[in-house]
Amino acid sequence: MWTFIIRRLLISIPLLIGITIISFLIINLAPGGQAALPGMEMNPGLNPKVREMIAKQFHFDKPLPVQYVLMMKDMVTGDLTSFKDQRSAIGKVLERLPATLALSVMAFLISTGGALPLGIYASRHKGRWRDKVISVLSFAMLSLPSFWVAYMLVLLIVRVLHIPALGLSTFGVDFQNSFTEAVDVTWHVFMPAVVLALGGIAGESRYMRASMVEAMNEDYIRTARAKGLSESAVAYKHALRNSLRPIVTFVGYLLPAFLGGSVIIEQIFGYPGMGRLMYQALLERDMPVLMVELTIGSALLLVGNMIADVLYAVVDPRVRPN
Repeated sequence: MWTFIIRRLLISIPLLIGITIISFLIINLAPGGQAALPGMEMNPGLNPKVREMIAKQFHFDKPLPVQYVLMMKDMVTGDLTSFKDQRSAIGKVLERLPATLALSVMAFLISTGGALPLGIYASRHKGRWRDKVISVLSFAMLSLPSFWVAYMLVLLIVRVLHIPALGLSTFGVDFQNSFTEAVDVTWHVFMPAVVLALGGIAGESRYMRASMVEAMNEDYIRTARAKGLSESAVAYKHALRNSLRPIVTFVGYLLPAFLGGSVIIEQIFGYPGMGRLMYQALLERDMPVLMVELTIGSALLLVGNMIADVLYAVVDPRVRPN
């Protein structure tokens, strides 16, 4: 297994480099790329000496391939600075990383914890009114735009129920002890996580239902019933494990989906994570911060795919590496 994990890590390195090259080209060649850099073409009255100094600092006086190599070198050594405030770009992103990881883990737990029971319950009541109600709810959760749900939730909680829900903690409150502070932070992470998890609950429960229905029609299930096992034992001991492979595929997709979805959701909830920082960097054309965000996001995507591959081997012995 360790050989398999090391091999997957080695394969991921050139893939990550390829993703960073494409991201670099898109950012540079898109309209408003380097032209929007503070002090460059968007400011024609700028002193030529200052213009030359800025271009030299960010390597814009060199060919594009050399710019990419120098930018990645600065990123690795921590010398890459933000256009906005000259702070270390990787430092700014790493400050936000724990908050976004906490949000993604919470959304994953809500999504998987809600989807698996719903999918199993729907499969065991296939064709009945309970199955149809769950189907309608799932399609409703898939159809509703997450930004609209987030706005409605904020209005309900803050305007109607008068409960703080914005930011990472309640502003201006002196907490009596660390426990009450932890509860307050958990609440502020929980609300945006619920919005992020809605699509995952709907999609994952549909996968789970379809996989369980297919497994319950297999020959080994008929054999288990013929041995006199109860329906619960047949479903949970025999069918469930073989139904988890599509869910594992979905798990590999969830982590990057949560990171991508958090760009809008963090902005609406005022949550200080990587998504909100990326939104601000896009508005300010802060290319170094965008590059660091895309690189870390791509690395997390590859890690998510590797975790999915390892979980495949856990739930299905047939795909384990020799």
